[in-house]
Amino acid sequence: MPLLELDNVHAYYGAIHALHGISLSVDEGEIVTLIGANGAGKTTTLQVISGLVRGREGHIRLSGAEIGDTPPHEVVTKGIVQVPEGRRIFARLTVEENLRMGGYTVPDEAKIKAGIDRAYTLFPRLRERRRQVAGTLSGGEQQMLAMGRALMTDPKILLLDEPSMGLAPNLVELIFDTISTVNKGGTTILLVEQNALMALGVANRGYILQTGNIVLADTSEKLRDNDEVKRAYLGG
Repeated sequence: MPLLELDNVHAYYGAIHALHGISLSVDEGEIVTLIGANGAGKTTTLQVISGLVRGREGHIRLSGAEIGDTPPHEVVTKGIVQVPEGRRIFARLTVEENLRMGGYTVPDEAKIKAGIDRAYTLFPRLRERRRQVAGTLSGGEQQMLAMGRALMTDPKILLLDEPSMGLAPNLVELIFDTISTVNKGGTTILLVEQNALMALGVANRGYILQTGNIVLADTSEKLRDNDEVKRAYLGG
């Protein structure tokens, strides 16, 4: 049984049909990536999983249990957390206050402290800036904070939306190294990323989206070797 499964999911923005029957699965322990051009439906797919956008048809299941009608805050308590595109940190709070906000559903102070320590271990720069107002951090530091905040609940599955957007190349490598580290630590990851080459470098499998449809699904190795994928997304 997949950890996460979407079965024939349709979603709309008003009259705009954004997802046309998306079906995909993510097994426990995997990194799966969604690849596609702007407007393909990648972010909408994550938002439907998170409950931020309601699917109009189809099913979303976590460990076999239907979650398609679950409110977003309850989706978090069930073990799915999203790092949104553009970081969306709390700019006027300090780094440590942001991390604590990520653990707002965690009732145990000891677990909150453990989550903060985990974030500081993954991102030592955050420890150095723990009392700094988050809005004054660099883009790379804000992405670290957004990821650290999302991990505060020790989620079953982490949804990452464009984690490398706007970052310098050396920071992109750091973020992807951290994605691999988090995954090796036991967190399953569904990754949306414009840098398809980097995404396929860390993922086990991938899905190609075009205008709300999945047009190709395969292992990362086979997608990297696919001539059409090379031409459209890998610059080959």
